[in-house]
Amino acid sequence: MQFAHRTERIDPFYVMEMAKTAQQIAREAAGSRERMIFLNVGEPDFTAPPLVREAAERAIRDGRTQYTNALGLEALREAIGAWYGTRFGVNVPSARIVITAGASAALHLACLALINAGDEILMSDPGYPCNRHFVAAADGVPVPLPTTAQERYQLSSAKVQAAWGARTRGVLLASPSNPTGTSIAPQELRAIHEAVQERGGLTLIDEIYLGLSHDDAFGQTALGLGDDVISINSFSKYFNMTGWRLGWMVVPEAMVPVVEPLAQNLFICASTVAQHAALACFAPESIAVYEQRRAEFRARRDYFIPALDALGLAVPVMPDGAFYAWADCTRAAQRLGVQGSWDFVLELMRRCHLAATPGRDFGQAETAHFVRFSTANSMAQLQEAVARLRKELA
Repeated sequence: MQFAHRTERIDPFYVMEMAKTAQQIAREAAGSRERMIFLNVGEPDFTAPPLVREAAERAIRDGRTQYTNALGLEALREAIGAWYGTRFGVNVPSARIVITAGASAALHLACLALINAGDEILMSDPGYPCNRHFVAAADGVPVPLPTTAQERYQLSSAKVQAAWGARTRGVLLASPSNPTGTSIAPQELRAIHEAVQERGGLTLIDEIYLGLSHDDAFGQTALGLGDDVISINSFSKYFNMTGWRLGWMVVPEAMVPVVEPLAQNLFICASTVAQHAALACFAPESIAVYEQRRAEFRARRDYFIPALDALGLAVPVMPDGAFYAWADCTRAAQRLGVQGSWDFVLELMRRCHLAATPGRDFGQAETAHFVRFSTANSMAQLQEAVARLRKELA
């Protein structure tokens, strides 16, 4: 069979490939006393709180399972707009909100609506691998720009201006980011947006970890910069609804009639049951649960990052959001007699039944020396992981 040339530009998602290897090793060790600890996938160990689950059950019981408008339930769009107002002090009319089948569908729709063949999109390296593939799938050209710890692994206005060329269409940012858990400083984000505006480009930002900010210096949505900013968000991370596949994007009003027919044809609508359930996310009781869990994620970070540093797995920048640790494994790999994060992660799985993600997925900027740990697991599991690492690396 002959396949489309675009498929040649899409690399495997190594996070998931490594997850399959971890599951295989876990099955082989099923009879042993030491179970695999999974710190490789960015999925909260918490599930949807009670009110959300009850709302889903009620929707199914009442038969509210048929198609919604392609833009989503109006009540849900209004609830999201109200959340932006109460949480971030930003006015976001529901007319600018599009409900999608996860943040992935939102990114897909945004890229299809905005990118022409050959358009270049600037983004940070390291960065979430799927973001560059969404650009490539729309026949655009992702342009990862190497970043450093001194830059918090984020783009700067100066770097954007230096890299801007005749084919540049705009920037795709992520704040807080995966895999580093770092955010763009507010003043730098404003400077980037101004530089993009001056060049007639677009500012697209992945904010799916926005609700999981741990530092008062960050944690503000880019939507406050202007109505031209396009923000992607999700119910997966802060709202703990990963498998429900529900997200949204906030777009300029002029973009809504462009996105709507795309959504109609590609997805029809997001899951109706998930939408009805998500309405309960914004109830005061649910928000209280989410804030308790956010505090727990911060406590896990505050324990795990210093523990990694003490073991020679240096984390150059303390993550200010999300639930990741981006650690330099150079010294630790040498202790295990291997080189590079890929072989290091394989050794961890074999020797101490601990799954992590090698940096290979996340770009080319020294990523071969880094490994991503997810702290979206229980404190007890993180403590056991540290004990196993200490035993192997001592």
